[in-house]
Amino acid sequence: MTITSPHLGSSDAWTDARLLYALEEVVEKELNRHLKVAKDWMPHEYVPFSDGRNFTGIFEDGEAWDPAQSKVTDIGKIALVVNLLTEDNLPSYHHEIASLFGRDGAWGTWVHRWTAEEGRHGIVMRDYLLTSRAVDPDKLEQFRMTHMSEGFTSDNRHSMLHSVAYVAFQELATRVSHRNTGHQSGDPVCDRMLARIATDENLHMVFYRNLLGAAFEIAPDMTMQAVRDVVVDFRMPGHGMPGFERAAAQMAIGEIYNMRIHHDDVLQPVLRYLKVLDIDGLGPEGLKAQEELGLYMGGLDSEARKFDEKLAARKARMAARAAG
Repeated sequence: MTITSPHLGSSDAWTDARLLYALEEVVEKELNRHLKVAKDWMPHEYVPFSDGRNFTGIFEDGEAWDPAQSKVTDIGKIALVVNLLTEDNLPSYHHEIASLFGRDGAWGTWVHRWTAEEGRHGIVMRDYLLTSRAVDPDKLEQFRMTHMSEGFTSDNRHSMLHSVAYVAFQELATRVSHRNTGHQSGDPVCDRMLARIATDENLHMVFYRNLLGAAFEIAPDMTMQAVRDVVVDFRMPGHGMPGFERAAAQMAIGEIYNMRIHHDDVLQPVLRYLKVLDIDGLGPEGLKAQEELGLYMGGLDSEARKFDEKLAARKARMAARAAG
């Protein structure tokens, strides 16, 4: 890709429009790679429909939901609801990225393809939860209405580079959350379903991670600043859903998603793959951002270590009570 623009390290050289144009060849290349490796799959094939039965309502033979009907662990239920409500806001996510990346050319093709693939995740998770009676269907629908009625506004909608940086980490965070939820669910059917979803999320992460790598090549200082900002202020897209803080705390204790996992399994893999902390030749602003990013990662690791110690102490107390 040949860039005929002012000095590549200059922040003044790049507007969002210029970056979108400059990266379009990379988007097309990554889109073609994605289409070759991504495998279509059928959501209905992952749902145990034979286990389903009518709920109370318009059906005379309807059966009321009861917590005892669920095979899923308590922490699995919490995480499944969080993960599904996150997926439910897909219309808002589509609006955000379509407004930023556009609907034309390779960018537009990717936006629509990504949206279609993400749509499967909400379909299969909801069908599984209702068919298996894993969670209260009335509360699930009430939560969905509340969450979607509030919509979603990206923290990074002001900047194309910030948005690319965010989704590179967020897609991996979602993959990790789905995979760990499956492991902790207590239901092999649920585990298989979430493993299939996690495979999609990983491919989405690779697309954005590679795009972020290309951005580092053409606008290193701006990209470094964007990565620093996103990492330091990172929030999961479901942060606005009802009861998110409490659910997030329970998921942290349940080892589905916590500071240690965020540091080791989400931030570090992307930073390490792109060698972000080893990039040289940066200007003053880029170098400052790189140093601040390194300091933040060190601080996060220390905080995660403290969390690990508290979690280990909690496990020891629970084991002692069980033994006593």
